[in-house]
Amino acid sequence: MRVATSGPEWAERAEEVARGMRLAAELNKLGFDDAARIRELFGELTGRPVDEGFRLVPPFYTAGGRRIRVGRRVFINQCCTIYDMGGVDIGDLVMIGPNVSLITDGHAMQPSQRRAWIEARPIVIGANVWIAAGATIVGGVTVGENSVVGAGAVVTRDVPPNSFVAGVPARVVRGLDEAPGGPAGDPPPVGEPVR
Repeated sequence: MRVATSGPEWAERAEEVARGMRLAAELNKLGFDDAARIRELFGELTGRPVDEGFRLVPPFYTAGGRRIRVGRRVFINQCCTIYDMGGVDIGDLVMIGPNVSLITDGHAMQPSQRRAWIEARPIVIGANVWIAAGATIVGGVTVGENSVVGAGAVVTRDVPPNSFVAGVPARVVRGLDEAPGGPAGDPPPVGEPVR
């Protein structure tokens, strides 16, 4: 999706951002013990109710909110940022560590075009994924189920299921083996960039 930074579409987007930031500011006044109210406000932010198992530790930051979808029993730790213009789908049982950024949108690389438009691509986080502290995932990335994104990683390409990725840019470190003696999936060879 590409949105020009002038005209009616951008004005509509600016209203969504203001709404999202207002609701996030309201949510950020709450403490961890206010779980029911946090769920209520997060449901209002996304336009969808969240289940009783959803947990979020404020503060939380967003530029919108309506394009965030979360599954069952999702945990989002403090100081996370989700820019959801391209859409963010978070599967069941996902754990997101502190200071994680999920950023679907960005500016053009060409200086003459940088302020002319915003381009956004979706992020999909599969079920049972753990995203460790300080990781960044950019638009256009799918993180496969049961994977782990290491602390501080910058994920710019898809992560295969059952993989541990780390680094800048993120690379597969190893497959995740649930049972002794056999791999849990078929991740790419160690050291290859994620695709």
